Amino acid sequence: MKKIILSVAAILAFGFANAQDQKKEVTSGQTSEGKWLIEANTGFGGGTFAHTANTGIGFTSDDGVANWSVGGEAGYFVVDDFAIKAGLGYSSYSDGDEAAFSYKIGAKYYINSIVPIQLDLTGASWKDAPENPLWVGLQGGYAVFLGDNVSIEPGLRYNFSLNDNFNDKGVFEVRVGFALHF
Repeated sequence: MKKIILSVAAILAFGFANAQDQKKEVTSGQTSEGKWLIEANTGFGGGTFAHTANTGIGFTSDDGVANWSVGGEAGYFVVDDFAIKAGLGYSSYSDGDEAAFSYKIGAKYYINSIVPIQLDLTGASWKDAPENPLWVGLQGGYAVFLGDNVSIEPGLRYNFSLNDNFNDKGVFEVRVGFALHF
């Protein structure tokens, strides 16, 4: 797993360095330096435990146990096409009073200003849990810009579990993100 994480980090670093060498004629786009990003994601897949640390909007049901999540993320473009992000979320199960507060920190890079890739650390805090989930997530997709301030970003995400004893070692999701750019 360390090789995968290091490889992804190297690809992100290479893409970031390469993008800085290219001069852009237009600097007022949605992913330009100094712009803000606010987004909410939906996730599909991974079963009931897919949303145990979620900063998006989701609902799953498995064997009569429903899990719902609500949250959001915000980012700031420190340079063209490269944003530093943070997110918060809340999840709850229907089979009791179990609830979790989730958090995310990471970075998002837009290749050619339209292909977003994201690397982040996501975790959750469960009351009285012997172990809380913690993941390194890798996400990629395509940004469809609907005007100057709105984008829809369908994509794929895989969460690599950093927990040895947690019940899910990895979660694969299909995502649809909705973002505001300003």
